[in-house]
Amino acid sequence: MGVANTCRPRCWRRRYAAAVFRWSSVCGSRPVVMGIVNVTPDSFSDGGRFLDADAAVAHGLALVDAGADLLDVGGESTRPGAAAVDEVEERRRVLPVVARLAAAAGVPVSIDTTKAGVAAAAIEAGATIVNDVAAGRGDDAMLGTVAEAGVGYVAMHMLGDPRSMQDAPSYDDVVREVGDVLVERLDAARSAGIAHEALAADPGIGFGKTVAHNLTLLAHLDELVARVRVPVLVGTSRKRFLGSVLRDVAGVVGEPIPEDRDDGTLASVVWALDAGARIVRVHEPRSAARAVALLAVMLEAAA
Repeated sequence: MGVANTCRPRCWRRRYAAAVFRWSSVCGSRPVVMGIVNVTPDSFSDGGRFLDADAAVAHGLALVDAGADLLDVGGESTRPGAAAVDEVEERRRVLPVVARLAAAAGVPVSIDTTKAGVAAAAIEAGATIVNDVAAGRGDDAMLGTVAEAGVGYVAMHMLGDPRSMQDAPSYDDVVREVGDVLVERLDAARSAGIAHEALAADPGIGFGKTVAHNLTLLAHLDELVARVRVPVLVGTSRKRFLGSVLRDVAGVVGEPIPEDRDDGTLASVVWALDAGARIVRVHEPRSAARAVALLAVMLEAAA
C-alpha cells in the first residue's frame, strides 16, 4: 500500500525541488494512510514509547512496511490537557527523526507542529508537509514559512488550545461552524501565498468537541468535503470518543484503553473514506491500508 520503497526519498525531494507541493501527487488517484510517529513522553496512545530517536525511526519504518503512505512526526502532545513544549525541546525531539525518515522511509514526511521555527527546521531536514493543528493561529509566521518553502499544509480546526479545548466545548451548529473556520483559515493560507494545490483541511475530531460533536461531524463529513474544496484529512485513531461509543453501544465493559479502540478506529476510517476523506491518520496502518485497497476494488466493480 505504501509508496514503493524502490523509489528512494531523494526521488521524492527531486520531484518537488522546482515545484510547489501538490496533494494530487499524494492522494490524487486514491486515498492514503498517514502513519503517526509521536516523539513525545505524554501522547495519549503511545507517549514515551518512541521518545528515543532510534525507536521513533524504527517505528516509522515499521509503519511504512505496514502500509503507511506518509508519516507524520510530532514532538508536542496535543491530547486534552497536555503541557506546552518550548521550541528548543520540540526541535531536539523531532529533527533527527525527520531527517532520518526523510532519508530512509521512501514516503513523504510531515511535521506535526504549530511553531513556524520548528516547521522551517523540519523542512530543511526533509519534511515536505506541515500538519498544523492551530491552522496558522498559533504562530503568525507559520503561513508565510510554509508559503516560502512551497510545501504541503494541513489546516486543522481546534476550539481553543490543547490545555482548554475540552472545557465544555459548545457550538450552535458544529458542522457549519467548523466549516466556517476551515474556509477562513484556507483563505488566509492562500492569501499568505500557499498554493491551493498544497492545501488540505482537517475537521479536528476530538479537538474541542464532545462525543456528539465528533459523531455529527463524521455523519456530515461529505458536506465539509464539498465545502472546503481541498483534500480532507480525518484523524479518529484510538480517540476517547470511540472508547465511549464502544462502551455505550457495543457492550464493552469500562472504557477501552487506546490500543483496544482499533476496531472502532477502522469503522470510522471506512466511514470517512466513503464520505470523501482523502487522508486518514492512524496509529496502526495495516488495517486502514487494506481498507483503502478493498474500497478501491469495490468502487471499480461498481463503476
